[in-house]
Amino acid sequence: MEAGALIIFALLVLFAFLGLGAWATVKVVGAAKRGVDRTITQARRTVEDTTLRAKSFGQVGVTGALAQLRLDLRNSMRATQQALYQGVQADSSLKESIHLFERLSAHGYELDDELKRLEHDPDRKRIEESLPDLRERTAKITQAADALRWAARDRARRFAQDDLDVLSAQIGVESDALRDWSPEAVDELAAAAAAWDAQQAGAGSQGSQGSQGSQASSGWAAREGRPEAAALNPPAPEVRYPWQKAPRPEATT
Repeated sequence: MEAGALIIFALLVLFAFLGLGAWATVKVVGAAKRGVDRTITQARRTVEDTTLRAKSFGQVGVTGALAQLRLDLRNSMRATQQALYQGVQADSSLKESIHLFERLSAHGYELDDELKRLEHDPDRKRIEESLPDLRERTAKITQAADALRWAARDRARRFAQDDLDVLSAQIGVESDALRDWSPEAVDELAAAAAAWDAQQAGAGSQGSQGSQGSQASSGWAAREGRPEAAALNPPAPEVRYPWQKAPRPEATT
């Protein structure tokens, strides 16, 4: 019976380790897959931006105009996204701004897809007629994104400036305190030194009275015919200060 229970327990432990290993493998594979997907997305984005930049500089007409509109839209939206998602880590009040930006991003993705489709449309004349409307829509989206981005940056800069002002004021107060050599401060130091000297003098007088009392008790004991008690407490060591020099040893011959 005990052997069967041990076998079952060993099997349970084995299955637990196998399950834990499978879970860890799935997590590692998932993380690796997400890393690969992220790398592929960034590479695709870089290639697409480079292509758009080349089209905007190297081609004229409708193709160059569409490429420039897509490039302006993507740069503005990407910079705003980076500024907001980095700023919300230090300022939670930017969550509402991120919500607005996500709604704006929906319009941005829709416009970017439309511009991408128009790049391959053969009807160039109709595309040229729709360019003013496309420029206006792009300007509205980029202006809104720029407004969110610069507002977030101005807010962060203002907080940093306020913190720097408070810190500068505190440092100024501390610096003034360190440079305080006024007569009041010197008088306080002198009073503390005098109190220390008085305390040491009081301790010395109590020691002398104790020695006189011991001498009197010794004389009374001798008068009564009892032997004088030996001194049990050694004399107190001499108080030495750090600034005093150590006594030089006597020369031996």
